[in-house]
Amino acid sequence: MKKKSLDMYQICIILIFGILAVLTLYPFYNVLILSVSNTVSVANHSIYLFPYTVDFTGYQTILQDHKFLSAFQVSLFVTIIGTAVNMFLSVTGAYVLSKRELIGRKVFLTMILFTMLFNGGLVPTYMIVKQLNLINRIWAMILPTAINTYYLIIMKNYFLQLPAGLMEAAKLDGANEAQILVKIAIPISKPFIATFALFYSVERWNEWYNALLYINVEKFAPLQIYLRDILIGLNSQLSAQAQQMLHSSQKVSTTVVQMATIVITAVPIICVYPFLQRYFVNGIMVGGLKE
Repeated sequence: MKKKSLDMYQICIILIFGILAVLTLYPFYNVLILSVSNTVSVANHSIYLFPYTVDFTGYQTILQDHKFLSAFQVSLFVTIIGTAVNMFLSVTGAYVLSKRELIGRKVFLTMILFTMLFNGGLVPTYMIVKQLNLINRIWAMILPTAINTYYLIIMKNYFLQLPAGLMEAAKLDGANEAQILVKIAIPISKPFIATFALFYSVERWNEWYNALLYINVEKFAPLQIYLRDILIGLNSQLSAQAQQMLHSSQKVSTTVVQMATIVITAVPIICVYPFLQRYFVNGIMVGGLKE
């Protein structure tokens, strides 16, 4: 069988998107190779195309900083617990809203959709958080964003598409709604659940805005706030031990430490993708149909 050759149009499209891919990936590549450089390499090479040296002193400086370790623990807690709260409230709420026999269902949906268009504003939200005694508490980064309304609507539409006969059969066998959700709806929705769990976990790991608003104590500052402070002013953010190590080493510069911090911050959430990637094809588009 004769293979179909590429025409000029297809070749041009491949070249254009190939160039765009390289331009998109280069900044990340540049950060990575700078993070394993030293002061001499940074000073002698203005453009980095290859790693001219490999030096992990920048990583060592950050990993020995107790402020980084504290921020990492905070972000890990917010990501794990926050994602669990997000998924529990979103999945249960979406399943309930998918029931057409729910009394006041249209009213609830209208109120939920209203929040997508209007909100009380920054000051009223801050006052509510303060009245709930969440200021300078780690829950201030979890509870105010416990549900993403957009995700909730997509989940509701997805549950509407599940076979009604399967639910009815479970009810005839004596199962209640909670049992149907846990034993039937969730198990057959693994790609869907995994996709939105990943979305929520990325949002939680990158949490910084609520921390900036509601957290004023160092022990509850997440990793993204630590990263921001490192990029703004390295010497004022590092602990005394890390500053001493930085000043005593002639091989590492401020730029190298900053790039190493960016890489360390991004790596944990990137490592989650391979475990959930296989669910994307089946899960990314489900729930997109309107009721």
